Amino acid sequence: MGISLAQLLLILIIILILFGAGRLPHVMGQIGKGLKNFKESMKSEEKHDNSESKKDEK
Repeated sequence: MGISLAQLLLILIIILILFGAGRLPHVMGQIGKGLKNFKESMKSEEKHDNSESKKDEK
């Protein structure tokens, strides 16, 4: 149930129309930063959960 190439291209064309070519790099940069922060938060939460489970085992 993944996204096919045709669907991906359609989505990219719609984004290009909505934001324009000038703002597209800025928008994509912001999305990238958001994803990076999300991944970092998930990693820190995972470390926190692992440290709590080790304390519970002792």
